[in-house]
Amino acid sequence: MDSPRSWSRAQAWLATFTTALLAFGFGVLLAPELVWDRFLWHYFWGPVYADANNAVCVVMDGGTTELLYSTVACQDASGIVAEPGYTLVSEAGYAISLVFFLVGVLTLLHRLEIGDTKQLFFALVPFMFFGGALRVIEDANDSIPEGAAQILAYPWNTLIISPIIYFTVFFITLATVVASVLAERRGDVERYGRPLFATGWVLVLLSVGYLLYFVPTRLTGAVDGAGFYPQVTGVTVALAVVFAVGIYRLAQRYKPGINAGTGYIGLVVVFGHAIDGVANVIAADWTDELGVVDSAGNALEYGAKHPFNDIIVGVVDTVQPAGLDSIIGLSWGFLLVKLVAATAVIWVFDDTIFEDEPRYAILLLVAILAVGLGPGTRDMLRVTFGI
Repeated sequence: MDSPRSWSRAQAWLATFTTALLAFGFGVLLAPELVWDRFLWHYFWGPVYADANNAVCVVMDGGTTELLYSTVACQDASGIVAEPGYTLVSEAGYAISLVFFLVGVLTLLHRLEIGDTKQLFFALVPFMFFGGALRVIEDANDSIPEGAAQILAYPWNTLIISPIIYFTVFFITLATVVASVLAERRGDVERYGRPLFATGWVLVLLSVGYLLYFVPTRLTGAVDGAGFYPQVTGVTVALAVVFAVGIYRLAQRYKPGINAGTGYIGLVVVFGHAIDGVANVIAADWTDELGVVDSAGNALEYGAKHPFNDIIVGVVDTVQPAGLDSIIGLSWGFLLVKLVAATAVIWVFDDTIFEDEPRYAILLLVAILAVGLGPGTRDMLRVTFGI
């Protein structure tokens, strides 16, 4: 069993969580315009609300909100305007929340006495594919023509909209982890990782299977461009494998220290971020070449939700000769940054980290993979189904 130290860690985490909730609660009561209207609503709830209602933006003015469905109307609106997607403020807030909840999960792993081997990492990989596939179901839901019945209507659809979907997937995953650990301790299974891994893939298959049924029967013909483009998934996965295996083997040959601590975990981490990078490049620059087009033969267009993507594209646009734009596009810089960053991160995880704090190392690597593979899977499947 764990030492009293783990209990004190758990108590400190709960106390911090409770204090934060109370602080925001009192802030909303005492200074609602500042804390709720201009911070929590503007940067966090407003974008989710607009996304859930498939609006271009939502405007708060004088305590009332209005959904707007045109870019011009949003630009001309007075009041506080929130648009679907992320801002630098919201991304900073979510990053802080991620770190905080990682500490909480680490405490839970100590209580359950698991996560000190690499079994947990590999068992959780399918849940990241599941998170991305589940988010595409919401994209399909948003694509349903006006007046037709939706899969999930507001407010239930907020459960599968970013960033709330991360909490939804987290609690599903947590429940599966606890159930798998209990099954192991009852002697029903030899290792908890097996039912955990299998359940994750079942969820992936159910999600993708639903999309394979829903898009052809409800969207194809009704939504211009919606269909099934398996070549997108094939090219994305193939290129991600090439990049990940290539980097792994080059590191093994010329700089073995990069893979020394993580081994195949590092390979999977680079693969996950390669999926994200390649999917972004395809969505931004190569849909026409892969045949993802509307009824008029025009390539479907996809925009980035993260400001970081736009920053990188802007830098590439500045330094790249204009003549290359139509040949290689502008999004390749995002893929390059992803591959370099992922490689640099796994280099940091040497044997010492795994020896001193194995649970912390495994959990951090899970989180690092999740922020690449989850969004990457979403982007890949979204283009695969033309939605």
